[in-house]
Amino acid sequence: MQASAKIATATPSVSSQDERKQEYRDAMARLGAAVNIVTTDGPGGLAGFAATAVCSVTDDPPTLLVCLNRTSSAYPAVTANQVLCVNTLSHSHEDLSRRFGGKTPVKERFEGASWSVLETGAPALDDALISLDCKVRTISDGGTHDILICEVLAIKENEGGQALIYFDRRYHTI
Repeated sequence: MQASAKIATATPSVSSQDERKQEYRDAMARLGAAVNIVTTDGPGGLAGFAATAVCSVTDDPPTLLVCLNRTSSAYPAVTANQVLCVNTLSHSHEDLSRRFGGKTPVKERFEGASWSVLETGAPALDDALISLDCKVRTISDGGTHDILICEVLAIKENEGGQALIYFDRRYHTI
């Protein structure tokens, strides 16, 4: 005879929409993620932003998902260029992440780091743990963000290094 598992049910709290948004943000702060700088260049211009909302979709063809806030200063360039490079950061890139995550002017974001290009022309950070050079295939509505489905065209990997993670509203190294 199998033992049945007891599952406790929690009663959700009744809250306003603003409280629910804050509750959600607090919960997502507890969801650790790799820190990335997503870059683009082309007819729409040079741009980049810090992102943790990046994940693998499939390996056939190699595809990943990137979420981009429609109010981001990088939004017009990314959507016009239709190419991007996801650069996964190491522990030594915390200051660079802060530059790309703030209101720093675009040109200044790229200063103080060494960049090259792979296949699409989007900047690849030379000492990133990994750079995934992509063509945007699909853009879907995700509320305040667009969900970009991107085919990976080229990959550059650097050996060693510790990953920069964002968890509980702070940077960590693993």
